Amino acid sequence: MKKHIWFICFSAALIAFSTYIALDTFVIPRVYNSNATEMNTSLFTNIGKTPVSGNDSSIQSQTQAEQSASASNESPTSGSASGADYQDGNISITMSEYYENNTKIHVADVRLSSAEYLKTAFANDSYGKNITETTSSMAQSNNAILAVNGDYYGVQESGYVIRNGVVYRDTAKGSDVLCIYANGTMEIVSDGEYTADQLVSKGVWQAFTFGPSLVVNSSITVGVNDEVGKAMASNPRTAIGMIDTNHFVFVVSDGRTSESSGLSLYQLAQFMQKLGVKTAYNLDGGGSSTMYFNGQVINNPTSGRSIKERGVSDIVYIG
Repeated sequence: MKKHIWFICFSAALIAFSTYIALDTFVIPRVYNSNATEMNTSLFTNIGKTPVSGNDSSIQSQTQAEQSASASNESPTSGSASGADYQDGNISITMSEYYENNTKIHVADVRLSSAEYLKTAFANDSYGKNITETTSSMAQSNNAILAVNGDYYGVQESGYVIRNGVVYRDTAKGSDVLCIYANGTMEIVSDGEYTADQLVSKGVWQAFTFGPSLVVNSSITVGVNDEVGKAMASNPRTAIGMIDTNHFVFVVSDGRTSESSGLSLYQLAQFMQKLGVKTAYNLDGGGSSTMYFNGQVINNPTSGRSIKERGVSDIVYIG
């Protein structure tokens, strides 16, 4: 009888411990830094602005995509996403829509006078673990013109988190790090090369550690069969790329619906390359993939069960 009691107690303790670990990892929120809205604008002290007068790059991008689709017997579509694009002296945004690989793809072509207009924000303005909010809610709270979901840092225990020039997490995890510099350029480095503080000292304004890299020096860096962990081969995707200094593209594809199958990493990389990017990086995808522009969500965020946004840890936005 004692043997059975010991076994029952041990099993109960193991179940309780496993449940706690699962809840602590994926459910229980922990705030490490509330009101995490600091911006290290000193990075821009010696960097001037170049006024933005217009954005004509989307025409070239559309032509490239159309030529590619024609070669593969597909029919891409392109046009304004919400009736009007955005233009002021510092920000120019052109929205386009494509249909490739049986998937609707939304593209925001962004020109900035300075990278200080490419910002990030945390859910509930708090840095921590399992703190989530929808992309549209964060975008509205921060007066964003354009926003996409970030790298969902909040479900990871490691990986650099540098946002708006401030280091929030300096633990490496042996991965590619997307670095967006204050001078308006983008680079992908290994977190084994630099500490987080060293990256900031080099002028890194934003850093993300989801990955992988998609394009480096205009060449595709993923293979046909590469995937993120155990994710499906075709998924909703979110990516960011740089065409030139202070000239970026934000890309979100739909997926998991009857209208859109979704993209593989390689298909996403191919698409980014056709847009003319020199560097491109994969952010969190799947049910997280969301693009917000001019007050509304313009894609179809879904987990496969329903069309709706899910909460995420962070966003990348223009504003």
